[in-house]
Amino acid sequence: MGIVAVCGSFHKTEIELMLTFAKEEAAKHSLEISEVIWVPGSMEVPLAIKRAFTNNSNLEGAICLGIIEKGETQHGAAMGHGVIKSVIDLQLEFNKPIGLGIIGPGAEQHHIVPRLEPHARAAVNAVVSMNSL
Repeated sequence: MGIVAVCGSFHKTEIELMLTFAKEEAAKHSLEISEVIWVPGSMEVPLAIKRAFTNNSNLEGAICLGIIEKGETQHGAAMGHGVIKSVIDLQLEFNKPIGLGIIGPGAEQHHIVPRLEPHARAAVNAVVSMNSL
């Protein structure tokens, strides 16, 4: 058993680093990221998680890693709110925790690097904490 990591590829270099931190954190808790799914961006995260949970009932949970940058319009904010709402709904539907490791919405360039490690580790720790309740 393990968890799935759904990763947005739009910021692939940064997300690969987040995935490294997440794997390290999972190992500290004797947990394995047993599957990594790359999606185009954060908008596609909920569908990938739903498919993973539907196709593999042995998963203990999921983490999602991504970045939603601040743009010139409210597109990112609207998308981010929709993604987060969908992630919450999936937790309730499948009764499995999903650690949110998405930086933003509204992240500016100087926000990203300092948040890569803490967001990745927090996503894993959310799954660990919820599975121990």
